[in-house]
Amino acid sequence: MSKLKSAVGLLIIMFFFSGCQTVKEKTDAIVEKENEKLSQFLGKSASELKMELGKPDEDFKNAKGNFELIYNSKKYLVPCERRFEINSDNIVIGFVSNGCF
Repeated sequence: MSKLKSAVGLLIIMFFFSGCQTVKEKTDAIVEKENEKLSQFLGKSASELKMELGKPDEDFKNAKGNFELIYNSKKYLVPCERRFEINSDNIVIGFVSNGCF
């Protein structure tokens, strides 16, 4: 009886960890897809970015003297923030995406 409980417990633990790995793989794939989508704006003008994504929710000059455009949204009640850094030549030079899928 003790061996049966141990075997069942081991199977449950293995199932749990394999499920966690599957979730991690799916999450990684979603993040990769998001980064590919946003990478298309690198090297393009801020006006092209605005034509595609619309008017940003916030914009300001950061400590480096570059502008940051921030787009906020929600999907399934999860907040999503996309930040784009624009240099003095009005070109997108970077982005950060948090909570977006």
